[in-house]
Amino acid sequence: MFEYGEMPDLSVLLAEAAPAAGLARVEAGRGDSVRELQERIRQMQTTKLETRRLETVPALASLLPGGALQAGAVYSVERSHALLMALMAGPSAAGAWCGVVGIPDFGVEAAARSGIDLERLVLVPHPGDQWLAVTSAIIDVVSVVVTVAPPRLSDAVTARLAARIRQREATLIVLGGWAQSEATLRITESTWGGIGAGHGHLASRQVTVSSSGKSLWGQKRTARLWLPDASEQIREVGSASGGGAGSGGGAGSGGHERAEHGFAEHELAG
Repeated sequence: MFEYGEMPDLSVLLAEAAPAAGLARVEAGRGDSVRELQERIRQMQTTKLETRRLETVPALASLLPGGALQAGAVYSVERSHALLMALMAGPSAAGAWCGVVGIPDFGVEAAARSGIDLERLVLVPHPGDQWLAVTSAIIDVVSVVVTVAPPRLSDAVTARLAARIRQREATLIVLGGWAQSEATLRITESTWGGIGAGHGHLASRQVTVSSSGKSLWGQKRTARLWLPDASEQIREVGSASGGGAGSGGGAGSGGHERAEHGFAEHELAG
């Protein structure tokens, strides 16, 4: 995982990677250029990423036009970090590098449990007033870029960023609204399991997810999902689970802590 702090000078993004427990933390402002970083990442991911069709977890396929994310396209997710991470998990597992810009509360532990490979994750939690420059630079480097668009983003800037995404064959996922997104995913209903008669721990969650957007031709798609089930798997309600999730009504051993510090921390309100 690469993590940048404030980035006033984008001509240099990283220098020394100091491995620790399988992760690499990189400081801004020392050493390699964006072009060199881009080449390094491309060399590392080309052996694994064989298609510009980016598969997500199977439970989300029915909600997306064409059943997958597409290179050069923009998608949006309303309010849910867990849903955002579920979209990222498939491309990351297939070998794609992912970048997260401007989401300081993006949970790394929850991301790892969602299936996101931290060794191919770039974090820029605080781009400051350099958001557009940082996002454009990250689009040049990775396959999947996740960000929160600043308020009052002009149509011209939106169009320019979309053109850059198409040119670089990257995929942009926006946490929040994006007028020209291929599909917007949102949770419309949510029920947590694991709480008994005034006691217990959050262990699983059933949600209804809806999808709409320009590539769905005005139609709305919905799916009922475990996000996650009691074994922390993301799957359609009614599908088989190897973890023995059952109905998800009770908390498994140790599962309550993982839920409370992972998926649950951003999802209790939505």
